[in-house]
Amino acid sequence: MLPLTKAEAAVIARLRRICMALPEVVEKVAWGEPTWRAAKIFAQMDTHHHRAAHVAVWLPARAGVQEDLVEEDPLHFFRPPYVGPKGWIGVRLDNKPNWAAVASLVTDAYREVAAPRLCALLDARQRKRPRGWRAGWIDAADEA
Repeated sequence: MLPLTKAEAAVIARLRRICMALPEVVEKVAWGEPTWRAAKIFAQMDTHHHRAAHVAVWLPARAGVQEDLVEEDPLHFFRPPYVGPKGWIGVRLDNKPNWAAVASLVTDAYREVAAPRLCALLDARQRKRPRGWRAGWIDAADEA
């Protein structure tokens, strides 16, 4: 599936940066969409998949997260086809999402599937990261 506009391509590129920043992630096209893996898929693009009107990412989530997010904010979150019954959450990216929240959900999804060794690498990275309002851990482009 291809993005229809430059804005959609930019959204996909931004998600790609978030996913690829995690330890030992591999990107692979499956079902015509980019997927990101830490051995198992933790993020799958939904670029108008099956003629959907949106651009989104599907992410595995802990029990109860999907229901809470969909109930709280159905404009940005949905139950995706195929994997929704397994608790995955659909996150719309084409309607001005909170990119810090997207990054957090992607990281949580990564932790759901990654081996303990990879989670330990991620934890070590996050401990080394500077903290505070000037830390710069979120890309300047990700704040918009």
